[in-house]
Amino acid sequence: MAHTNESVSIAGDSSVFGRTDVNTGLPHEQVVFCEDSATGLQAIIAIHSTALGPALGGTRFYPYTSQGVALTDVLRLSRGMTYKAAIADVPLGGGKAVIIGDPQRIKTPELLRSYGRFIDSLGGRYISAGDVGTSTSDLDIIGERTPHVVGRSATAGGSGNSGPMTALGVYQSLRAAANFTWGAADLTDRVIGVEGVGKVGSELISLLLADGAKVIATDLNADALDDVTARFPDIIGCNNVLDEQLDVYAPCALGGTLTAASIHRLTASIVCGAANNQLWTKDVDQNLHSKGVVWVPDYVANAGGLIQVAGEKNKADAQWAHDRVEKIYDTVLSILDRSRAESIPPGAAADRIVEARLAVALSDA
Repeated sequence: MAHTNESVSIAGDSSVFGRTDVNTGLPHEQVVFCEDSATGLQAIIAIHSTALGPALGGTRFYPYTSQGVALTDVLRLSRGMTYKAAIADVPLGGGKAVIIGDPQRIKTPELLRSYGRFIDSLGGRYISAGDVGTSTSDLDIIGERTPHVVGRSATAGGSGNSGPMTALGVYQSLRAAANFTWGAADLTDRVIGVEGVGKVGSELISLLLADGAKVIATDLNADALDDVTARFPDIIGCNNVLDEQLDVYAPCALGGTLTAASIHRLTASIVCGAANNQLWTKDVDQNLHSKGVVWVPDYVANAGGLIQVAGEKNKADAQWAHDRVEKIYDTVLSILDRSRAESIPPGAAADRIVEARLAVALSDA
């Protein structure tokens, strides 16, 4: 079996995606390229920061068109995890991993075990959870080769699927944004466009319907959309929620959907969803703010899953995680209040809170 495990500290090499992070002044601490020709594994593990604790983040299994595209994604996602852990106030840093390839074609137990060995070689600096393309059962297999994995099934000693807790965090974030925008957290008769009906989007739909909201949903996977409309007959399926008249746009699929063009079409007063890296470029935060649209920063809204697996790592019970996730409501209100008080977009307000916490941690190191 041929293994390579090339660790690249990209801070000092601008020719290899090595620019300093423009938002924090912090470079990624380590980027590891993993390859196993025997199983077909090609993976990248990116550790952005361990200032607050070991880097935790999900493993995304996705058919990227090139290693360069995969690298760009994992660098952005890992930075987001640093911010997510800091705003959630859990003792973890930020990391992320990607496995390159179509999971429907190349995922095997042997490949996952090989990947587990690469995680283990980092000695606990990186802890994996699940993400797009990886399931609880996959994490159980990865966990056969490393203890540095969370989100495993209850039978394997884990806390199980983090989708419901992620959805609960988005729901509480949306309620907070509604209170800030309309003066009440009640979502009755509000039209909410949910983009992406996977394990988080479908759970969010359930919560929204229970709160009296009217849901319009879309997904690139027609079968997934059919399944969720069969499960929830009251929702309306469509090709693109941005073409609809909405009160709330909830992006819950892949990121990058908020662009200069898409926000020009946007009819919603609130944007709040589970997708990572929702802004195509950072200036979209200001563009939304200038338009009067309240955006809940993605790494705040979708922190519920992280809180759950942080509890799993620290042997906390399910009630601890549930209570902490519900407090995301208060976190969102504080961010939106700061945004209004300082006349800055919500993303900038959240970033300032995170960067202050990171600065304290680094000064104490």
